[in-house]
Amino acid sequence: MAAIVVQKYGGSSVADVEKLRRVARRVVDTAQTGKRVCVVVSAMGDTTDELLALARKVSPAPQRRELDMLLSAGERISMSLLSMAIHELGAEAISFTGSQSGIITNDRHSGARVLEVRPYRIQDELERGKIVIVAGFQGVSYKKEITTLGRGGSDTTAVALAAALGAEFCEICSDVDGVYSADPRVVDAPRLLAAVSYDEMQELAALGAKVLNPQCVEFARSAGIAIFARATAGGGAGTEIGAAHSGRRVVGVTGTGDLVRVRFAGRGGAARARTLAHALAEDGVVTLCGGAAEDGGAWVFETDDLPDWARVKARIVAIGGADVVIEEGLGAASVVGQGIGGDPAALEKALTVAHELGVETLGVYTSPLRITLLAPPARIKELVRALHAALCG
Repeated sequence: MAAIVVQKYGGSSVADVEKLRRVARRVVDTAQTGKRVCVVVSAMGDTTDELLALARKVSPAPQRRELDMLLSAGERISMSLLSMAIHELGAEAISFTGSQSGIITNDRHSGARVLEVRPYRIQDELERGKIVIVAGFQGVSYKKEITTLGRGGSDTTAVALAAALGAEFCEICSDVDGVYSADPRVVDAPRLLAAVSYDEMQELAALGAKVLNPQCVEFARSAGIAIFARATAGGGAGTEIGAAHSGRRVVGVTGTGDLVRVRFAGRGGAARARTLAHALAEDGVVTLCGGAAEDGGAWVFETDDLPDWARVKARIVAIGGADVVIEEGLGAASVVGQGIGGDPAALEKALTVAHELGVETLGVYTSPLRITLLAPPARIKELVRALHAALCG
């Protein structure tokens, strides 16, 4: 039986009809090498952002369930159009939604987690010689509700399917050649990384690198699936994400903005901090840094997958009262590498870089794989460039 390959194409790769046709050609070329091909697609271009903006014109805090019903339409448009384009090239293809593909999730809307994949229909069609196109970013809960997987969720769809299908590998195709030591739009001539470990990639993805979704890396590690991040156009080798680490002390520097920090310290600190942490978890808040402590707690997170942030914020205030401080509009620059967070010299150097730039450090968080500096968002790109020059040389 021919090996299965899973390919995922991001929104920029299918942004218009001509790009869709180029993707269709690449998919058919892959199938003609003798592989069985399953393709996962994102929504075209800025479709998801446009649908989200439309929803917010109707409601400033749209219901998560209804938002999932709306946003899942974007990928369905892409899947059907790509299937049509493949048919025009003389190959057989069939498109499936996330639920038709057997992507089973928990019951959270806007940021659901994949629990199980039952790809029976996909397997049947692959055995019939068809190319299967799957709508990324979406699934169905065990309650039979349509759910979405959060920003970058099509990556998770692709890797979860690769694991369930026993694929040879999974390609994540976008408009960049692979994973760089920094965003090429921010840093001049960053290194293209030939290989990155699962752990390194998960840190980079969680802290601002947009090449891959953190949950997809988690799936790949669990299943032992190799991921190749490659450009849709061109024949470069790209970056392999797998068990072997990059071999570099510092893998890369990444930045992100639009962060929120919730700080709590006050009467009954430990108990109330645990209550607050529980509430954040119930609302699906994924923290990047911080956590509960005996004297209170601090949590740093993005609000991308919290369309009802106004409601979540009100709940935080109701629990914490006057003892809770909510800081919105923060940024973060992070240095990622093996053991970097436990190296006092590296931490001192990062803080010195920020000081010499005159960038106010609003918080410092470390783990074995990273150093994260909170700072004003307007200074993050400048700080990323300086940290890259100082630590990635």
